[in-house]
Amino acid sequence: MNTTATLIKHIIKARKSTFPADYTSEPIPQEVIDDILDIATYAPNHKKTQPWRLKAFRGEEKAALGAELQRLYKEHVPAEKFSQETFDTIGQKAAKSDTIISISVAFSQKVPQWEEVAAVAMAVQNMYLLCTAYELGCYWGSPAFAPKLKDFLHLEENEENYGIFFIGNLQ
Repeated sequence: MNTTATLIKHIIKARKSTFPADYTSEPIPQEVIDDILDIATYAPNHKKTQPWRLKAFRGEEKAALGAELQRLYKEHVPAEKFSQETFDTIGQKAAKSDTIISISVAFSQKVPQWEEVAAVAMAVQNMYLLCTAYELGCYWGSPAFAPKLKDFLHLEENEENYGIFFIGNLQ
């Protein structure tokens, strides 16, 4: 069998979601994060709309995003369903991740919305596969309040947030 096909099959089969609790504090080089963001842009997309809007958060920006996620959770969960443990876990996920990438879709009106959502999902799959090749942990979180990140992310009227992508070195 072709060695390239064998390698690709291995990476696809090895891809999995790994949560921040299993990440180390070892930093990931910026070139690797840039590579992950770049590979996302090779996802197929109808009429070349390139609907993905991906932004990497590191350092203080990442801490601010973590605080915003906690604030949104507290604001949008009914008081009787609020869990201090969940609130704390949201903050811990952000703190344990080296990088968090916001995943948003820009709707062009040139193609059906589902096609642009699918293109973004394929972009995220590309990120998953490259993280696997780099032996990094990662996962796509989609909290119910993800659309409420619109203001924090300074999204345009035609853009919506579909979650966040956590990345970290594995233990």
